[in-house]
Amino acid sequence: MEKTFNRYVINATGKGGQTYLTQCQDKDALRKWIADHEDQIIMNELRITDKKKNPLLKFFSQR
Repeated sequence: MEKTFNRYVINATGKGGQTYLTQCQDKDALRKWIADHEDQIIMNELRITDKKKNPLLKFFSQR
């Protein structure tokens, strides 16, 4: 059984109040998901988390 690793976590709010929470393996899948749902989500409330990012870089980039 092969273990899959999802690198990016997407948290978005839809225009109708829906909450989207999904995971993507790479940047291509991330871009495709955003392009497919661009008309349904509020782009200002889109949050993308990179699970491989160094914790110190995460801390300093949030400021």
